[in-house]
Amino acid sequence: MRILIIEDNQRLAESVQDILKQSWYDSDICTDGITGSYLMETGHYDAVILDIMLPGKDGLTILRENRAKGNQIPVLLLTAKGEVADRVYGLNSGADYYLTKPFNGQELTAVIKTIVRRRGEILPDCLTFGDLSLNQSTYCLSGPEKKIQLGRKEYEIIRILMVNKESVVSKEVLLQKVWGNERDAVENNVEIYISFLRKKLNFLKTNVSIVTMRHFGYCLSMEKKQE
Repeated sequence: MRILIIEDNQRLAESVQDILKQSWYDSDICTDGITGSYLMETGHYDAVILDIMLPGKDGLTILRENRAKGNQIPVLLLTAKGEVADRVYGLNSGADYYLTKPFNGQELTAVIKTIVRRRGEILPDCLTFGDLSLNQSTYCLSGPEKKIQLGRKEYEIIRILMVNKESVVSKEVLLQKVWGNERDAVENNVEIYISFLRKKLNFLKTNVSIVTMRHFGYCLSMEKKQE
């Protein structure tokens, strides 16, 4: 899962990023409101952590504009403004949750998980397809007899494919959601990690495979049992 952090305090934003990383949430940082508003509209993120007081465009304006356009991405307002009236105004502007600074790191990650679940992105803790299952708490991928621990990027790729098991997921979507704005992100990264995952699926002896749909992307396929 990739989170967008829109926060003008670089040090605080990096602290939030480190907290999220401990729960295997990848994130990108933006320090101004105008760029943050654009990134929020791209649809590449699973949730947004949004400060209110930002240069260029304030957080509440960003939030109201995105909601007016029908953007329902989960948003956590993270701000020093903690008066009841501020909280009410923030929630009425379309925020899913309002957390004041200073905050507890465990509460932050719990809130992110909760607001994303409300929007329907997080399915049950254990995702399944065929005889393959992915535990989102332990990051283990299991077949009919064996299980294996996944690395962070392997986990994210197979999670995205399993959440979208009825659809083809493009290489561009995987690249953006898993690597985000990382400087070393290139299309070849996706192919390499798909290869890693295919080897793990073979090891697990599952009836599920990752199929390449040329010019479109990847999808999961399940072998039918012969009668």
